[in-house]
Amino acid sequence: MIQTDILIIGAGPVGLFSVFEAGLLNMRCHLIDTLPKPGGQLAEIYPEKPIYDIPGFPSILAKELVHNLIEQIDAFKPGFTLGEQAIEIDRDSEGQFLVTTDKGTIHRAPVICIAGGLGSFEPRKPPINNITRYENCGVDYIVRDPFKYNNKRIVIAGGGDSALDWTIELSGIASQTKIVHRRSSFRGAPDSVDKLRKLSANGDVEMITESQVVELHGDEKLEAISVRHNNGNEKIIPTDYFIPLFGMVPKLGPIADWGLQIEKNAIRVNTKDYSTNVPGIYAVGDINTYPGKLKLILCGFHEATLMANSAYSIVHPDKHKSFKYTTVTGVPGFVSQEQ
Repeated sequence: MIQTDILIIGAGPVGLFSVFEAGLLNMRCHLIDTLPKPGGQLAEIYPEKPIYDIPGFPSILAKELVHNLIEQIDAFKPGFTLGEQAIEIDRDSEGQFLVTTDKGTIHRAPVICIAGGLGSFEPRKPPINNITRYENCGVDYIVRDPFKYNNKRIVIAGGGDSALDWTIELSGIASQTKIVHRRSSFRGAPDSVDKLRKLSANGDVEMITESQVVELHGDEKLEAISVRHNNGNEKIIPTDYFIPLFGMVPKLGPIADWGLQIEKNAIRVNTKDYSTNVPGIYAVGDINTYPGKLKLILCGFHEATLMANSAYSIVHPDKHKSFKYTTVTGVPGFVSQEQ
């Protein structure tokens, strides 16, 4: 049995930062994640994707952010149960939570922090009859290695941030980059839309709007796609890779059966400290919901901070906690360059 102060379910960026905030208060953490390594979606889905809204970093690759977060918490020596899914929860005679994974590993803690991102998820596939035939041989729902598309002809479908970001990023790698969207306007960030239009004006990207991909062609692998314009006209485009980016379909999985208040596939929390309706269980990051919720890593970091400060009174009910700045207390393992 693994004993800890705070059991964190989810080892994505918010889960990792939760370790740091808990560590500053001398609380031990152990993390459970279904993925084989820490980092969540940043490590598994888009490690090479640049992130622009992390304070202090004009731009940082997803994998570099994960590396920095792991380095930041190294001094607190968190434990990890990776490649396993938390499926059962119970309480023992002392009121501690007992969480068992699908492989039988039992964890015990007075506090649980659910930082599972979107939960378990799968890509939202476009309604193309023969699309499954070309999965892993021309159709990718996730960009894991951008250089896989070096000197290849690619078509990206979608109108949100992910579609725009990868179109911009891969335009400098692929030999030919096109984006297909069913509308004339895009839902992504205005800055990304401006970048896309500039690339289009320079001939680096072809925008095919008010259109949809309706069929895929090829024998052993993808060779072309059929695009249908809203007016009914169709054309065939030679293509090496088709990348439909319509988001993910989130699923809470076993967590949905833990007695938590669920709203639209997310866990309802109190914004005072991001606690759930079950005392001792918190939820931070994309997996929670509350009025005004924004699914940003930055917001998750804030939530983790308040969660840790609230959890302290459960982990150490007989101790008085006083807030102190890290400039006063310092951080274990960090040596100031001024020294």
